[in-house]
Amino acid sequence: MLDFLGYNFSHTGAAGTLSLLLALAFALVALVSGVLAGRRGDERLTEMARYATWGNFAFMTAAIGLLQFAILTDDFSVRYVANHSMTVSPLWVKWVTLWAALEGSILLWAWILSLYAFLVSLTARRDVLRPWALAVMALSVVFFVGLNLTVASPFTPVVDVPQEGRGPNPLLQNHWMMAVHPVLMYLGFVGLSVPFAYAVAAMITGRLGESWLVQTRRWTLVAWGFLTAAIAAGAWWSYEILGWGGYWAWDPVENASFIPWLLATAFLHSVQIQERRRMLKTWNIYLIVFAYAATVLGTFLTRSGVVESVHAFSNGPIGPVFLGFFVVLVALGVGLATWRLPEIRDPHSLDSPVSREGSILGGNVVFVVFALLVVLGTLFPVLVEAVRGIRTSVGEPFYNFFAIPIGLLLLLLMGVGPVLPWRKAGDGSLKSLWKLAQWPVLAFVAGTLVAFVFGIRNPGLALTLGLCAYNVVGLAGLVGGSVRARGGLGALPGLVREHPRRYGAYLAHLGIVLMAIGIGFSSTYKARQEVTLREGTPQTVLGKTVTLTALGNERRPERQSIVATVKVGDETLTPKVNTYVNMPQTVAMPAVKYHLMGDTYVTLLAADVNEKWATVAVIDSPLVSWIWWGGFVLLLGTGLSVTAPVRESVAARALPQGVTA
Repeated sequence: MLDFLGYNFSHTGAAGTLSLLLALAFALVALVSGVLAGRRGDERLTEMARYATWGNFAFMTAAIGLLQFAILTDDFSVRYVANHSMTVSPLWVKWVTLWAALEGSILLWAWILSLYAFLVSLTARRDVLRPWALAVMALSVVFFVGLNLTVASPFTPVVDVPQEGRGPNPLLQNHWMMAVHPVLMYLGFVGLSVPFAYAVAAMITGRLGESWLVQTRRWTLVAWGFLTAAIAAGAWWSYEILGWGGYWAWDPVENASFIPWLLATAFLHSVQIQERRRMLKTWNIYLIVFAYAATVLGTFLTRSGVVESVHAFSNGPIGPVFLGFFVVLVALGVGLATWRLPEIRDPHSLDSPVSREGSILGGNVVFVVFALLVVLGTLFPVLVEAVRGIRTSVGEPFYNFFAIPIGLLLLLLMGVGPVLPWRKAGDGSLKSLWKLAQWPVLAFVAGTLVAFVFGIRNPGLALTLGLCAYNVVGLAGLVGGSVRARGGLGALPGLVREHPRRYGAYLAHLGIVLMAIGIGFSSTYKARQEVTLREGTPQTVLGKTVTLTALGNERRPERQSIVATVKVGDETLTPKVNTYVNMPQTVAMPAVKYHLMGDTYVTLLAADVNEKWATVAVIDSPLVSWIWWGGFVLLLGTGLSVTAPVRESVAARALPQGVTA
């Protein structure tokens, strides 16, 4: 043990704390030198900011590596390890323990932030925006490293070192997705710091044109892609683990990730208007400011304990600190935007609402309204409790009341936008509009009617299918028109290589269509039935023959399980109930067989191994797998768009109206 800063540290703990102190010092140097370089235009100071950013990343990597080493080697002299790990945990669970609790998750956030800053310092071109952008990112690094050195230290020592740790939360040990989902979430959250930093840099320097958008387009897409993947992974984890057969419950922490996703999605679309028409400059700045600030607000909700959630943890002093940082970010962004308002007024106005930019702007308004309503539903119980002292909750009916019509409206706008030209749709007459949209409109009518003919009486689902048909036919028409103009289907690979941003967007929209179909069917026709089975006695459940064929115990060093072997039709599933040695809490482990048209899903609710009976829930969710496949297609489209040259949008401006290459 070493005496360091008044505490008795292990060598690992002392080295970790020293690494954080040095990381903080380098971040402060990057912040100060970046500001001075921006003010003086001194390239030497810019280089100092770059090198300080590298130093910060090096010591943050050392710090996170040391904490992971302490976990893997069961160094219980470190309080974080003693509280959240144990010797019998499998290797992958020990790896996950790094971000299993407050201090480790803040360290992960700080490390990813330093990683993004390091990558920006390597790739950013030499211009007046770079030093300011590095300084703004360094400001965020200072905040998070400061947390790790004060109220959320992962290297605090233990006075009496225990022989065994308490172990992680059972929910974090129950599925490998916990090794993926949180990291993706932080990569998405923190990635939005890059366009935020460049937006602030543009406002400080007065360089309010399209340069900052061009430099951050890939960063924004990457961050949005990670956030999308994280939300999809979280929904899949909920489906696989929580045993209710659902994937989205409007949980406050789910909402905390959805709010910045909505704002970032609006930003990704609206920047196209600024790139092509030099419009919405102020709007875009506000969008990215609030998108990044919303990630901090979401972290406040997760870490403060003000909301009840299966995802939330910590009731310590860190909540008010995050809330304060959220206020600082909003004040910085809004204050600078207000200061520069006379200089960022749009030189052009909307020629016609019936145009590509009109549909994108309409979609932006819908996204922002959606985000505000989710914020309202999430914070309303908190405000009521603060004002009246009454605990209340906002359930799914509130969210579904507006989410369903908003989702349908977004599907409509998603189909309308790509088929409309920029500026104005022909002469604006109904005839010219019909010429542009006749086939998608006919597909919508046909899709809706076919849904009713096949017995679908839910109007929301029927409209969803009609709008999905509308989108598919519209996309097929756009791709088909370009292919015909180039001489046939063989030209398609060349078109994709030439315009990856455009065809990536088409692919992403197709993924949204698949997800909409999956959400529509699985939420409308989901069925659940509980039944108590005796071993060897079949019963009919949801039209299927269900038999309990075996029931027994399974023991591992870290847990013991009751395992039921259940035959559903011709398929055999093995749902479990796990009890972990470190906590008495039981965690169900449903069994799922995935199929394109509908999964077989069984959850074990109760059982008696000696008496050979088990109560299970059998759940039927038609087409739920389309959500996961749609998410995969959406991410493929995002990845394709990321490969687009940064100046593709400029070249595209030369295209005549209505021509999409």
